[in-house]
Amino acid sequence: QVQLVESGGGLVQAGGSLRLSCAASGRTSSSFSMGWFRQAPGKEREFVAVISGSGGTTFYADSVKGRFTISRDNAKNTVYLQMNSLKPEDTAVYYCAAGYSIIPYYYTTRAYNYWGQGTQVTVSS
Repeated sequence: QVQLVESGGGLVQAGGSLRLSCAASGRTSSSFSMGWFRQAPGKEREFVAVISGSGGTTFYADSVKGRFTISRDNAKNTVYLQMNSLKPEDTAVYYCAAGYSIIPYYYTTRAYNYWGQGTQVTVSS
């Protein structure tokens, strides 16, 4: 069993930055890939970014490419999402997820085995 706890959300003005963290416990984090998803009110949960167990491979949604950066520190069992140049449309609850075998469907929620409780990110215009 793996437990995931997100932190770092909050209220920020457009153009600002936030860094989300996701702390994993229960199993060695390098055993699985880690992803970030987000869900805005009235919308489906959507893929944001994913990083492989070793940290050597990353993928991003087109909507965040060039603005967001996913990284991980396996010694701390933590994955990060650095969000820059934030826009009001980035407002959502952000969820951390862990999966053992996510290829090729890494952009779908069904590929992931464990989920955090989410952290709210609100970007004001």
